[in-house]
Amino acid sequence: MGADDKLSNKAQEAKGKIKEGVGRATGDERLEASGKDDQAGSRFKQAGEKAKDSAKKVKDAFKS
Repeated sequence: MGADDKLSNKAQEAKGKIKEGVGRATGDERLEASGKDDQAGSRFKQAGEKAKDSAKKVKDAFKS
């Protein structure tokens, strides 16, 4: 996973946590749900990047 991807995913996760917290504090269920969605999307992207990294490692191992 590239450093840019990691940073982008962490920023999306942080944004989601903030939105969730603000939504919870203000009673805005839509904002809270949107924050949770942002966090889930970030985790999904991170899992995809990790899978790509693992596949690359396996491919490189067979080249050796």
